[in-house]
Amino acid sequence: MNTFTIIFIGLLGLSLLVELWLANRHIRHVAANRDAVPKAFRRKILLVDHRKAADYTIVHTRFGRLEDIYGTTMLMIWTVGGGLEWLDNFVHGYGFGELVTGTLFILVAFIIMGLIELPVSIYQVFVIEKRFGFNKTTPGLFVADLVKKTLLLGSIGAPLAMAALWLMQETGALWWVYVWLLWSGFSLFLIWAYPAWIAPIFNKFTPLKKDSVRQRIQTLLERTGFRSRGIYVMDGSRRSAHGNAYFTGFGKAKRIVFFDTLLEHLGEKEIEAVLAHELGHFKLRHVVKRMALTFGMSLFGLALLGWLITQPWFYTGLGMTQPSNHAALMLFMLVVPVFTFFLQPVFAWSSRRHEYEADSFAAEQTDAHELVSALVKLYKENASTLTPDPLHSAFYDSHPPAALRIAHLAGKS
Repeated sequence: MNTFTIIFIGLLGLSLLVELWLANRHIRHVAANRDAVPKAFRRKILLVDHRKAADYTIVHTRFGRLEDIYGTTMLMIWTVGGGLEWLDNFVHGYGFGELVTGTLFILVAFIIMGLIELPVSIYQVFVIEKRFGFNKTTPGLFVADLVKKTLLLGSIGAPLAMAALWLMQETGALWWVYVWLLWSGFSLFLIWAYPAWIAPIFNKFTPLKKDSVRQRIQTLLERTGFRSRGIYVMDGSRRSAHGNAYFTGFGKAKRIVFFDTLLEHLGEKEIEAVLAHELGHFKLRHVVKRMALTFGMSLFGLALLGWLITQPWFYTGLGMTQPSNHAALMLFMLVVPVFTFFLQPVFAWSSRRHEYEADSFAAEQTDAHELVSALVKLYKENASTLTPDPLHSAFYDSHPPAALRIAHLAGKS
């Protein structure tokens, strides 16, 4: 066992211990506050709804602990356990050229990983979500979605992997620069293409009816100088009772999308306030900043891989004896989360800061009370806990806890 193997196993084990410790804290904290609605919400949230959110959170977190253990075990099997080594030998047995072999290796690895995760997804959808009244997905729809995702992986992922491996093979020591350009260009293309070509494969999108809600939204868009290709309603109720809203695309191809489940529960002014919050992310350039951070980190990561790919200990330390471009690429994708795990609170903090800023923008453009009212309804309808463990929330949550977010908005009203 070389030094890198020891470091990897040590960090993986430490990450798992921290995940389990945080999960246990979260469960205890939510359970301890299950029987009392926080003071700020007592006139807005019934105790029965508060208890439902607590129970939902506890069940999800308990299952999450099993997922953490399962995921850690599978990562050990794939790497130091020899799983990728076996798969590499198996694919090489067909005698294809290195480029085709590498592409098949990556594609088959992702398919197997998806199959391994399938029982987890089935339990979440058909047991946990059903138990709390959220699941609307039928077995037929679940299978259809799975088939579509697999076909997309093959039709989009395979050419992308082959192009990346070709660049690694043909462009010399600075291959990582060319792969980064390929990845960045593909990411931008996907952001542009997703709303028009990919999302409609899974959901139906219909233009928002030309009524008072649409007129209110159009007025808000004009007031904030935001241009959109359209305002759409997505049939989210086909799969789940959870509600949401989001922007997709960029440039002139931007679209505004509301889940039909969200529109069922919010009034016109509340919908306007929620949209103003999402607009805030664009107007304050949060989306651009996140993209720039992602591209910057991917460039650094590929540069690091450009060095690691020449180091024999990188392969042997992770269970592979035969160095190759496809082996290095797959190993890197698998182990990067382990080595960046403790950066997660930093990213979560940055995201929460953006949420506060978007809330402030919404309060300037609409009535802060309406956004508070909308958020309370969303917390209720989505069974989001009002009492997360502070440390767990600081480590993971991309959005501020409900009480802090509402208090922030109260200061804007």
